[in-house]
Amino acid sequence: MSIDASPSTSTPTPRPSTAPARRSFWLRQLYQWHWISSALCLVGMLLFAVTGITLNNAAHIESEAAVVERSATLPAALIKLVETQPAQSKTLPLPVSEWIKANLQIQTRGRAAEWSEQEIYVSMPEAGADAWLSIDRRTGELIYEHSDRGLIAFLNDLHKGRHTGTVWSWFIDIFSVAAILFSLTGMLLLCMRASDRPSTWPLVGLGFVMPLLLLVIFVH
Repeated sequence: MSIDASPSTSTPTPRPSTAPARRSFWLRQLYQWHWISSALCLVGMLLFAVTGITLNNAAHIESEAAVVERSATLPAALIKLVETQPAQSKTLPLPVSEWIKANLQIQTRGRAAEWSEQEIYVSMPEAGADAWLSIDRRTGELIYEHSDRGLIAFLNDLHKGRHTGTVWSWFIDIFSVAAILFSLTGMLLLCMRASDRPSTWPLVGLGFVMPLLLLVIFVH
């Protein structure tokens, strides 16, 4: 009996195309960055969307400011201090700021002060509220007024970054970057999925053309 020792021939397995694998990789990356950016900017997006409505309709939203007034007179030693202080000063003297904080619970330390021959004026605006303090340089009479414009005004000022400080300004910048990333990844996902959804580009075009038409026709 003879054994056929001739080598058997086998058909080589074709190499899979790299195009589907590459597409799948980028889809996973886009979905990951899309949901991460959406999670980061979710609360901020809701806040800015709601306050966009309240700002746009501010004239129709009635609110009554709650005004608090306080008055006092500086001790004689402090009157002498503010009376003799040069008018070019930029802030209140430290002993005066400490006395105001201890007796009126008002923080004026480090705030810019406007000096004139007759008085010192300190503006202390904050998100959703306005406040000011004045001191008569001769008599030491102090007048303070705080006007709280309510929750809607507070949220509107957060939207505008008005009198909210450096940290909130950083938050707005970080939120803006996350929102841009969310929008761009969404756009790229639309591009990659457009062939499966014929209405994609008509809707994208409508989103672009509609505000453009409103600007051209109604905004002058």
